[in-house]
Amino acid sequence: MPGTVFVRAITGGITLRPGEGRQILFGRNRPEVHVCIGEDDPRVSRHQGTLTHWGGRWWLSTSGQLPIRCPEGRLLFCGEEPLPLAAGCTPLFVQGSRGREHLLEVFVTAADRQRPRPRHADVTSPPRVWVLSEQEKLALVVLGRRYLLHEPKPQPLTWKQTAAQLAELQPGAGWTDKRVEHLVNAVRARLARDGVPYLTREEVGEPVGNTLNDHLLRVLVASTTIVPMDLALVEAM
Repeated sequence: MPGTVFVRAITGGITLRPGEGRQILFGRNRPEVHVCIGEDDPRVSRHQGTLTHWGGRWWLSTSGQLPIRCPEGRLLFCGEEPLPLAAGCTPLFVQGSRGREHLLEVFVTAADRQRPRPRHADVTSPPRVWVLSEQEKLALVVLGRRYLLHEPKPQPLTWKQTAAQLAELQPGAGWTDKRVEHLVNAVRARLARDGVPYLTREEVGEPVGNTLNDHLLRVLVASTTIVPMDLALVEAM
């Protein structure tokens, strides 16, 4: 039935058809919730959150002491307005003790009534990889080397730092701050035209700071357009 919700944690789950006022409770206290999550972790609240059906949609709210992390990093706090869930799969995370994160998977059936079917033998869909010129790739690898080195909370190098390192790698190649900026901005503009969000000043607002380059590098790394093995381009020179 369209609007049916499937809720699953590592300890089990529940399926519930839509109906005005219907609720699913989840949290640490197994005897008093429908789906138990983080039952051995005292950082998770006994009643962490609720899924409620009203107005033809399922809505997420939280009553836990810690927020629930939703897709795209959206945090939902206790006391905030409930968040509507779209059809399809929505992963929800609750941060626990000692770096643990507890996952709750929520799937709402769409109007076509189709649940995802197993696709064991299908060819794996490749990620969207953007084509870069040799100079663009080299500049972006240097600009984003901290991301490729898996540093905690990485930030892009400045234009000046990037140009200085490129000039050491390729003496006489004419690397300057402005050249690096022009190359990177051209890549960012291409991805923005392809529909990648948060790559323009209008989208992120002022002050911009490193935000645009940070978003660009995260997209390029997540899509495998640049990968840690590309650091060999720098080390080989």
